[in-house]
Amino acid sequence: MSVVIHHNPACGTSRNVLDIIRKAGYDPVVIEYLETGWTRPQLLALFAAADLTPRQALRTTKSPAEELGLLDPTVPDEVLLDHMLDHPVLVNRPIVCTPRGVRLCRPSEVVLDLLDNWPEGPLYKEDGQMILNENGDRVD
Repeated sequence: MSVVIHHNPACGTSRNVLDIIRKAGYDPVVIEYLETGWTRPQLLALFAAADLTPRQALRTTKSPAEELGLLDPTVPDEVLLDHMLDHPVLVNRPIVCTPRGVRLCRPSEVVLDLLDNWPEGPLYKEDGQMILNENGDRVD
């Protein structure tokens, strides 16, 4: 199974999701989107596949969203997309793509829904909360 992660190494959730993927035995394609940036078709395709609107994918904290006036709910999607192209950090992360689907993996345990194989437990979120117990069973 191929796995692609749109990753920000400075983000704890993104690092945790990447670690879960690797512990599950996958060698993912890692796209550091802050370096590569986005294209409009790429964002539109990712959002459509993940059933997200640009508003739902907007990173509102630790990003320039407020300074750019993007928190106003009347800002159209096209304007949000334009700003996401100019400021890649505005796209929430990590976004993971597998043959099972595309998802914004926040919280990090969402990635399990995209993987055929899971890592061995116990497994924890970046905040220390258990995701999988020692038997490999999901803890929700």
